[in-house]
Amino acid sequence: MVRFLVRLAGLFALAGAVIALVIDGTRSIAASAPVTTPLAEAWRGADAASLSAVETALGGSMLTSPFLAVLALPAWLVFGALGALLILAARPARLRAVA
Repeated sequence: MVRFLVRLAGLFALAGAVIALVIDGTRSIAASAPVTTPLAEAWRGADAASLSAVETALGGSMLTSPFLAVLALPAWLVFGALGALLILAARPARLRAVA
């Protein structure tokens, strides 16, 4: 059951990556130049209050620098990597032993 939920979360993350990639592609075509949307901008557009709450919670901790580095990456890259990792983690044990 847990493996199914992890795989489902991975599929949702991959779907988010495809959606973000299509949005960036559309903006790139309209601008006639490559355009990428950072994760922070996408998060701010979806729910600005939660982003500011996380930023204040991490205010002076050691996690601030890596967190800001991840927020600067393109949204499609973060969602795609997260989805791929979740799907790989949910593989059956017999397939993990072969690879």
